[in-house]
Amino acid sequence: MADTDPAGPVMDRDEVDRALARLGAEHEAIETSLLALQDHAGRRLLEGAGLTGVTAERWTSTEAAITLLWTYFDAYTDVLRTAREIRARRRWSSREDLAELTELLRGEPVTVAGSAAATANAPAPHGGQAGPGVLSERWSLSALVDRMNELYASSLDMVVAADAVWSALPARIDLLSAELRRTSRLAHSVGVRPGEHPAGDDLERITRTLKKLREQVVSDPLAFWRPAEGSSAPGGGKPDTTVYDREARALEDVRREIDAVLAVRQDAEKRIVRLRDVLSRADRTLAEARTARGEVLAKIAATEVPVVSGPPTALQEQLSTAAEYRRHAQWHRLSPLLESLEQKAEDELLRARESLTAVTAPLAVRAELRGRLDAYRAKVTRHGLAEDPLLVERYEKARRMLWSAPCDLRAAEQAVLRYQQAVAELLGAAPGVSGQGTGPDERRGPGA
Repeated sequence: MADTDPAGPVMDRDEVDRALARLGAEHEAIETSLLALQDHAGRRLLEGAGLTGVTAERWTSTEAAITLLWTYFDAYTDVLRTAREIRARRRWSSREDLAELTELLRGEPVTVAGSAAATANAPAPHGGQAGPGVLSERWSLSALVDRMNELYASSLDMVVAADAVWSALPARIDLLSAELRRTSRLAHSVGVRPGEHPAGDDLERITRTLKKLREQVVSDPLAFWRPAEGSSAPGGGKPDTTVYDREARALEDVRREIDAVLAVRQDAEKRIVRLRDVLSRADRTLAEARTARGEVLAKIAATEVPVVSGPPTALQEQLSTAAEYRRHAQWHRLSPLLESLEQKAEDELLRARESLTAVTAPLAVRAELRGRLDAYRAKVTRHGLAEDPLLVERYEKARRMLWSAPCDLRAAEQAVLRYQQAVAELLGAAPGVSGQGTGPDERRGPGA
């Protein structure tokens, strides 16, 4: 829509013709805009919708504004038609005709009954001319066009905003709801139900939220409209999808949780078999450690042997529970239980191995001392000193201690060290030989 020229002196014939041509073009543009607004899909939807909230308030005002727009346009049309008729009376307009045309084109020839404006609930003009107590309004064509522009912009802004929200959100909510229904069916098939699994509770909450969101969007679309900052163009802004986006992310999280449960269903038997094997190995290792402890107590004296714990019965019971969950297709319960059991089973096997190592340590020490004694004996033999009385005496003493039961490891270690020292002295080694000895065949002793 465009503005007319401001008022001035009596117009001549050429000015009148130019003004009428411009006003005719403005009239056509205004009519086109109003018809487009009348046929706008958003306006038709607003007319038939059960509106609430801010949208209901805005639509009451907008509907009145559209009615007032047509009232103004009809008055504008009447003035333009009157002016054209006066100009068409004669080819060369008289002074009186020109004065009358000037009054029509530049004065305030448009009169609108005050009751029309007062009952319209339309926004008040910026100039503040209309009000509930005004019996009539007088407008110049220029001011009337400004007023129509103002009403048209506010009306179009409201219609476009509501239509944009309706075009964007309900369809997306419907698609998300369809995905929600598919996810819910899948969740139910793997035992993910409200009250039994957090993901089931999330699905129920998302369902309620989406249903409420759709109802609110349909009845009050402007509550989900975010105007663009600094924009004065009608419809400047975008739909507010904050709630929708939050629920879409929540549904995606639930879907990932259900996928994890499905993965459990696919490989549950394999994981349970693997768990049985790990726990069986841990049990056998603990049994071996208990047997070894009895052997150590019988063969080794003056040493402390750690106590070996019993079999992992608590884990075996949990494994039986996992098998029950699998038989009854309670995948949502099986998933976290298997994850916990797998870690605990590995820890139990590691603990059993450490227990076996700790229990058999004295036997390992005795075996190391025996090996060291035999190694030095072989060295002495290579050097032809096997019959040396001192070496024979010390060797036999250390051997009796290491091959007797129970074996005193501390005394046996000292006997082996004394034999090493005697060997080193006879072979010409430097005095002050350490417990590890000096020969190439020597190994690290238990005192290290």
